[in-house]
Amino acid sequence: MKNKNIKYLLLVWLTVIFTSCVSSKKMVYFQDNGNDLTFENYEIFEPKIQIGDILSINVSAIDKGAAVPFNLYESISAADPEPLTYIVDNEGEINFPVIGAVKVEGITTKLLTKKLTVTLAEYLAKPIVNIRLINFKVAVLGEVKTPGTYLIPNERVTIIEAISLAGDLTIHGKRKNVMLIREQAGKRAIIKLDLTDKKIFSSPYFYLAQNDVIYVEPNKTKLNSSAVGANAGIILSSISSLISIIAILTR
Repeated sequence: MKNKNIKYLLLVWLTVIFTSCVSSKKMVYFQDNGNDLTFENYEIFEPKIQIGDILSINVSAIDKGAAVPFNLYESISAADPEPLTYIVDNEGEINFPVIGAVKVEGITTKLLTKKLTVTLAEYLAKPIVNIRLINFKVAVLGEVKTPGTYLIPNERVTIIEAISLAGDLTIHGKRKNVMLIREQAGKRAIIKLDLTDKKIFSSPYFYLAQNDVIYVEPNKTKLNSSAVGANAGIILSSISSLISIIAILTR
């Protein structure tokens, strides 16, 4: 009887170890069975301007005085005037000084810079246009260490970098089923991404767009632990009793 119980406990122990080995495969990022050294071509990501975006646009020229009417200032009489920003309206346009309505939705800040430079060349000698998207932010929610909204100053961030900003996934986060929510042109897309697969680097969603939301779903362990709730005391008591019974049987 004693030997039988010992074998049973050994079987349970081996089962726990085996389960742990399988679970570890769900925890490791960027798994690959191929060569250690790989090279992949990738496209440089540039976010496109959307409705509601906030743009900072500064125009300068050889004649600084001539460029003043093409900039938005709260007060141009100040020694160092504070430039104002442009909000892309529901028509996808901004109201630019002197020029009027300019369609900006759906193009990059780089393309808009070229567009405005060509237009302003009719008014200014050698105009210089600097544009920055100042409301580029992403939200990271769910099973991460520090969920929240993060501002991205350089208009370029990957899903890996965004998760790093949030302190990485907790041990309870599902790495194989990370949800990306993206809204563009009045449409909402929900994409599932697998962080354990090295193919994430070639995904069209590897680079994030402004206002993207990342949600990390909790795994079964976290869900089960939350479901235990008020019954935790009863379960611990039952486990304690079970251990006592096993100790008696193995004497």
